Amino acid sequence: MARIIDGETMNMVGKKVRFLRKNRKMSQQQVSDKLETMAIYICRGSISRIEDGQRTVSDIELFGLSKVFNVSISELYNDEFQVDINF
Repeated sequence: MARIIDGETMNMVGKKVRFLRKNRKMSQQQVSDKLETMAIYICRGSISRIEDGQRTVSDIELFGLSKVFNVSISELYNDEFQVDINF
């Protein structure tokens, strides 16, 4: 089965996660720690791999990241890709 995302990138949110984290002056460890308080376990190294596009992101992880950064899930996607969730 063909992948939805072409190329080597494993997720569509990594660049935005990095932007939001740096914009809020948070370390990768701080993001990991905040996620852990929601029982979402992503180690610091995995945050790095998400940001680099080397790791996939599950739906619960997207939810947690949106809460950590106080944005909607659709805002986690790069500006070039907007999610239309109106069915």
